[in-house]
Amino acid sequence: MAPCAGERPPLADAGQDDLFSAAAREARGRHEPLAARMRPRTLEEFIGQEHILGEGRLLRRAIQIDQLTSVIFYGPPGTGKTTLARVIANTTRCRFIALNAVLAGVKDIREAIEAAERTLGTQGQKSLLFVDEVHRFNKAQQDALLPHVESGLLTLIGATTENPYFEVNKALVSRSRIFELRPLDASHLARVARQALADASRGFGSKKVDLPAECLDHLVHTASGDARSLLNALELAVETTPPGDDGVIRLTLAICEESIQQKAVLYDKDGDAHYDVISAFIKSVRGSDPDAALYWMARMVYAGEDPRFIFRRMIILASEDIGLADPQALGVVMAASQAFDYVGLPEGRFHLSQACLYLCGAPKSNSTMAFFDALKATETDKTGEVPDPLKDGNRDKEGFGHGKGYLYPHAFTDHWVSQEYLPENLRGRIFWQPGELGWEGAVKPTLERRREIQIARVLDGGAGGQEESFMARALGEEERSFDFMRQWLFQEAANLRDRLLLIPGADTGLLFWEALRQPGHAGVHAALEEASLAGLLSSRIPAGVPKEAWQIHPQIPEPSSRLRFDLILAIDPLPAADLPRLRSIAAPGARLLFAQRIPRESARLTSLLKWSDSGEAETVSRAEESLYADSPQGRFRIASGELKPQIEAAGWEGVRIQFQALAFRRHLSARELARWFPVEGPSPWKASLERALGPSATARIAERFRRELSGKTVDWVNRIALVSATVP
Repeated sequence: MAPCAGERPPLADAGQDDLFSAAAREARGRHEPLAARMRPRTLEEFIGQEHILGEGRLLRRAIQIDQLTSVIFYGPPGTGKTTLARVIANTTRCRFIALNAVLAGVKDIREAIEAAERTLGTQGQKSLLFVDEVHRFNKAQQDALLPHVESGLLTLIGATTENPYFEVNKALVSRSRIFELRPLDASHLARVARQALADASRGFGSKKVDLPAECLDHLVHTASGDARSLLNALELAVETTPPGDDGVIRLTLAICEESIQQKAVLYDKDGDAHYDVISAFIKSVRGSDPDAALYWMARMVYAGEDPRFIFRRMIILASEDIGLADPQALGVVMAASQAFDYVGLPEGRFHLSQACLYLCGAPKSNSTMAFFDALKATETDKTGEVPDPLKDGNRDKEGFGHGKGYLYPHAFTDHWVSQEYLPENLRGRIFWQPGELGWEGAVKPTLERRREIQIARVLDGGAGGQEESFMARALGEEERSFDFMRQWLFQEAANLRDRLLLIPGADTGLLFWEALRQPGHAGVHAALEEASLAGLLSSRIPAGVPKEAWQIHPQIPEPSSRLRFDLILAIDPLPAADLPRLRSIAAPGARLLFAQRIPRESARLTSLLKWSDSGEAETVSRAEESLYADSPQGRFRIASGELKPQIEAAGWEGVRIQFQALAFRRHLSARELARWFPVEGPSPWKASLERALGPSATARIAERFRRELSGKTVDWVNRIALVSATVP
């Protein structure tokens, strides 16, 4: 806004002073409370709020050069909101008009607006309107101010103890800068008290006042950031204490306790015991000792500690030390705290006790500390880009592909689907490790299994070359198949007690980690195809599993190792060449259980398009069939009828095979289709189509697949073989 013009006007309409009005003002000044007399008049006298009034800060600069725009000061009582408005009044060349929303009505607002219009019209001078407790204006009153604030006739200075984003008209808030004033800290309050004792004209500088350090500490602590409360208590103590024979007013702890209507917390003079006792209380609750917790809490209450301070500590503890082991703990403490505010003392002590005892009895977890691990990652690791599927697709979906490929969890069974939510540089990073107790203990198995499925999906889909990558993804939503096969294997295995387990092809960890959770086994051995994955497997061993209960081998153990396994569990791929070696290290009576996907007999992409040319449809279908039949990867070539002969030829007996058609809804992402049918570069699909149709027809059909299936969710079926065999 433009600088205010003219001489600085008086703070109110003065009129003609007479002897009586001057005398009245002088009398008011003498009898004003200390807090009013000591109210700062300039920015230099203002104590605290350095975050908005420190040297070089925006608000300080605006006040100093008289360029203030509409502002709202928000903060608890006694933090200087009204004082700051008066400092502005003493600084500005604008006309300053003050209203209190508790007392003012529409008539007062109208008069203030008319006065501002007169001043602007006759003197070219703008007006500042200060509204104390602005949140108490109703909607109509706030609306009456809006056009005049918007036009610039009035510059609003509002003060409120309530959150303006909830309690003040949104239109007024949007046209104002919000400045939050914080409770004064102990050093600020001590300066306020010393200033009042030293100021001879407005404070007690003309009197000899002896305020011991312990008394000042008590007043500062009990005032809880409220300068007005501190000065009122100090004034009461000084004015009601007669001076001694030497003229000195000596304040004692008892006098200060009485003046602020709260006893000093009886810990010790330097405050160490105050922190020791609250520490003892917190540690007793954390340690689930209700008797000790009640004792330390009773000691604080008896000493006069503010119950709200105790509630604040319990609110923190409910999340820090109990957290998700019992998510209701925070709600119980908050409800008890609100009930205390409603009831007060002495009955409010029941609510203190209820909250304390609930926290003592609740299961404990500090897993919320995971946030600080995530925070550390943001500070130390390279900031990763948001994956495209997670980006907002409302703005840049067409131009940049933002949001494409996002899988909507509610469209899937159990309202969950495996997809990557972390940036690429943090893929696979784990921050939250749920505990074993309470709610966390109940959700932990599901969470761990889902994490393992995501890991298996990434490893399975990313292994091998281009063809392997295509084939793995062509199997459908892998996590559904993985989860189904894992459940079947452990249900079929039933009791693992005293059995020595081997898991060949354990690279994904899917069966290895689950087997370690099963009780009573004699040990779990993992045999890898890719030895470099040993670190991943060992890093996620379930909590409480001893080192001697598991072992990771870089390959299937040799018969010379003398290891003989009672149970062998596997999920494809289980190469036929491995079956004889597995038979040679199986103990008498051992069982082989494995689940094998049969991609050659699962759903086909060709069936998802509508073909007008039946001949072309048949040609494309044959090309897709040859993609599986000619694959160098054995698990993609295999047909269900070939499984039993292969297993029996390796020396296994009692072979039983069940076949399961696993139907589900599958999302086909643009990224997958671009990988299968790239515009440029090779792919197994393109090669197979080109052999059957030639490059030109292949380009046209590939474009159809990309265009018609990208981003679609379709019906899909995986055919799965569930195999059981034994050793005599």
